[in-house]
Amino acid sequence: MIVWGWLSHWQLSVLFKLWRKRRVVVLAKTIRIKAMDLLARREHSVKELVRKLSERFEDDELINKVVQQLTEDNLVSNSRFAEMYVRSRIGRHCGQVRIENDLRERGVSDHLIAAALEEAGQDWFQLIRELSLKKYANTPPFDAKETAKRIRFFQYRGFDFNQIKHALEQCRE
Repeated sequence: MIVWGWLSHWQLSVLFKLWRKRRVVVLAKTIRIKAMDLLARREHSVKELVRKLSERFEDDELINKVVQQLTEDNLVSNSRFAEMYVRSRIGRHCGQVRIENDLRERGVSDHLIAAALEEAGQDWFQLIRELSLKKYANTPPFDAKETAKRIRFFQYRGFDFNQIKHALEQCRE
């Protein structure tokens, strides 16, 4: 047990500063470990990682330093995240518009989004045909209400009007 009464004000301030520095170092290590745990599960964008770490830790300046260091070490990368996300969403039959919006929401820049989509080399008309076949078994819509329902579904999935029009025409043939 430490008795604080015999320490001067100056000595107490030095001890507090040392304790605070030790706490900051431990906290930086803790933040880095948590960030590495998150990155071990899946790729994250820088914005996502900062948001998740901010939910757990209060020191935003330290969080930014840790994330900056992770970026310099190439452990977190928006371009790698964008490539992974595009592949994942194409596998779930999502369209280009939705993928772009989701990536923008996650803090990925437009040029990285364009590069990831170009690298994927996806034929969006083929993807919507596959989705239409999977969902509707190539049966044509029987009335205007059903057509509107399908259009809303394809729009929600992120396909543009030309792609939707193409899919509906393929069902009618």
